[in-house]
Amino acid sequence: MSGTQSGWFPSWPLRTGPGDVAPDQRLPWPQTTLMGVQHVVAMFGSTALAPLLMGFDPNTAVFFSGIGTLLFFVITGGRLPSYLGSSFAFIGVVMAATGFAGGGLNPNISVALGGILAAGAVYALIGLVVLRAGAEWIERLMPPAVTGAVVAAIGLNLAPIAAKGMSTDQFSSAIGLITLVSVAIIAVHGRGMAKRLPILLGSMVGYFAYYVGANILDLAKPIDYSGVVAAPWFGMPHFTHPTFSASAMVLIAPIAIILVAENLGHIKAISAMTGRNYDPLIGRAFMADGISTIVSSLGGGTGVTTYAENMGVMAVTRIYSTLVFLVAGCFALLLGLSPKFGALILTLPGPVIGGLAMVVFGLIAATGGRIWVLNKVDFANPRNLITAAVALTAGAGDLTLKLGSFTMGGIGTATFGAIILYHLLRRARL
Repeated sequence: MSGTQSGWFPSWPLRTGPGDVAPDQRLPWPQTTLMGVQHVVAMFGSTALAPLLMGFDPNTAVFFSGIGTLLFFVITGGRLPSYLGSSFAFIGVVMAATGFAGGGLNPNISVALGGILAAGAVYALIGLVVLRAGAEWIERLMPPAVTGAVVAAIGLNLAPIAAKGMSTDQFSSAIGLITLVSVAIIAVHGRGMAKRLPILLGSMVGYFAYYVGANILDLAKPIDYSGVVAAPWFGMPHFTHPTFSASAMVLIAPIAIILVAENLGHIKAISAMTGRNYDPLIGRAFMADGISTIVSSLGGGTGVTTYAENMGVMAVTRIYSTLVFLVAGCFALLLGLSPKFGALILTLPGPVIGGLAMVVFGLIAATGGRIWVLNKVDFANPRNLITAAVALTAGAGDLTLKLGSFTMGGIGTATFGAIILYHLLRRARL
C-alpha cells in the first residue's frame, strides 16, 4: 500500500499511458482539474438536497463539504481517494431534534449544530481508538446483519417525509412523480456521465415542469427569483454557531455509529477497486470524517461523510488519483463563496424535493438490503432475522423511548436496539 512510502504525502508521479491511474499517481493538470470538477458535479445533487431537507443553507453546506474534503486529504496523507459531502444519516434526528417539518430554513439550526458537533466528536474519538487498537472490534460490534438493518431502518424512518412532500395537492403529486420517474429513467437508461447524475438531472426536469405549471400556467405558487437577483455573485456563506441542548446532543450523537459503518464500507469498496489494503488508514479516515463534521457544525454546515457517488465516478473512469479530490475540494469551496449560487438552490420547489426524497430515502433503505446480499447474511439464523425485524419496525414506526428527560427517536432506537439485541441473542445461543 502507498501508506508504506516515506513522508506524509506521496510524490504523485505523472501517468500519461493507458490503464488505471493509481491514488498516488496523477494525470496532467488540465485533466486533473476537469476530473475534480466532475466529482463536484457528481456529489452536488445529494450534497445540496440533504441540507434542503433539514432546513440548512445549501450554500454553506457545499462550502463545508469542500473544507471537509480538504481536511480529509491532509489527515489521510493524500493516500485515500474520497469526497466528503452532506450526510443523509442526520436528516431524521435533526428534524426530530429541531421540530422542523420541511420548507425553507430551519429556525432551530443552532440546536441541531450542537448535536452534529457531538456526533463528530464521538466519531473522531472512535477514529482515535481504531488508530490505537485496530478496526477489527468495529466489525465485530457491527457485523453486516446489524449495519444492514440500521441503514434500512434509516430509509424507512424518513419515508413519511418524502410521502408528505408529494401529497399536498394534485399538482404537487404530479410534479413529484415527474421528478421521481425522471430520476429513475436516467439512472437506468442514461448513458455516459448522465448515468452518474440522475439526481441532478432529474431535479432539473422536475424544476422545469414546475416552472411551466406554476410560472406560466399559474397552477401553483410561482417560483420567486427576487432572492437570486438580489444576491451578490461573491460573498461569505451564512455562518451559524451551535448551541448545546442535552436532549438534541443525545439524540444526534449516536449517528456517529452509522457513519462509522458507512465509511468502513466505503473504504473496503475503494480497497477492492484499487487492489490496495487501506486497513491501516481506517483510523485516520474516521478521525478525518469526525474532525470535518466538527468544523462544519461550528459554521452552520451539515454533518459530512464519504460519498458513494464519487466512488461511482472512480469505478467508471478508473482514475483514483487523490489530487483529483484536492481539486474537487477547492472547487466546492469556491462554489460556497457565491451567495447567488446558494439563492438559486433555494428556489427548488417543494414537490421536486419530495420526488427526489422519495428516491433517495428509498435507496437508503434498499442499501441496507444490498449490505445483507453482498455479505451473504443468513436469515435462516434466527439471531439475524430477529435483529433485522426489530430494527426495521422500530425505524419505520419511529419508536420513541422516553427515560425521564431523555428521549430517543426511531433511528437511535433502531441503531442501539440492533446492536444490543444482536449481541444479546448471540450470547443466548439461539
